[in-house]
Amino acid sequence: MQTDTVVNEQALSITPPAARVGYLPYLGLAGGIVGLALSAMFVRWAGAPGPVSGFYRVSIAALVMALPVWLSARRQAGDTSLLKGLSRRHLLLAALAGLFFSGDLAIWNTSALMTSAANATLLGNTAPIWVCLAALVLFKEKLGRVFWAGLALAMLGAVVILGGDFVAHPALGLGDLLAMIASVFYGSFMLATQRARERLSSMLTWWVAACVSSVTLLAVSLALREPITGYSTASYLNLIAAALITQVGGYLSINYALGYLPASIVSPSLLGQPVLTAILAVPLLGESIGWTQVAGGLLVLGGIWFVNRPRESRGGE
Repeated sequence: MQTDTVVNEQALSITPPAARVGYLPYLGLAGGIVGLALSAMFVRWAGAPGPVSGFYRVSIAALVMALPVWLSARRQAGDTSLLKGLSRRHLLLAALAGLFFSGDLAIWNTSALMTSAANATLLGNTAPIWVCLAALVLFKEKLGRVFWAGLALAMLGAVVILGGDFVAHPALGLGDLLAMIASVFYGSFMLATQRARERLSSMLTWWVAACVSSVTLLAVSLALREPITGYSTASYLNLIAAALITQVGGYLSINYALGYLPASIVSPSLLGQPVLTAILAVPLLGESIGWTQVAGGLLVLGGIWFVNRPRESRGGE
């Protein structure tokens, strides 16, 4: 998706001294944003149903990363068993994250086939809003005036985009609505992942979630009688590209950057993803950008920016 591989771990990252940060983390951040921005293009070019394209994306990625994940786990375990010390509860949380991610991919991929790539990516990136609201309800976290202002801005922007599309073309409006629903699933994925990361490594959490997502999306595709095979060579190449460039490349690049750059740089930079998608969609997909879309998009981006501000500054304002 959209911010499909980026988990809300900024608050957990520890930035090394500035002297140690070279240009590579910035290149990683930029490369990750490009990889994520291309996600909607791959979905549209592949032309496969949402659950099917999601299945190929996560299953190929999980297969490619199986050996690196195993080697990393073995190195961390040392002479002990690979499973020794792993919390069953946190493994279940990682699996739950995979279930949520499968819902996100199935619904968001479908939305990308129904509405513009820009709208699907933009509205799919409202997940941090639902994460904060869930933190308010589940964990009694205090949310300050800045958050509520950001929520109001983002929702106003979403209403502008949804309303304009429903009036102009109901199918586009339905695609926008699906993108918003997908963002709720992605927000749930972020919360479950954050809890799983309390006892599991980032790589292992991601891989367990990807495996569970693969099985779930395959089951959903079969239940809906969606064809798993029989696509063109071009479709398969785009499905492979989505797995390698977005799911693996985007994940590794952004998480590499998180190891060196502070959240104050990474979080605002990630807002460039829907903007870049909108720009690339013009020459690559032949889409146009209207003034209503621009106005609504700016409101949504402004709202997400406020919501993404450091947690300590959100709570006290």
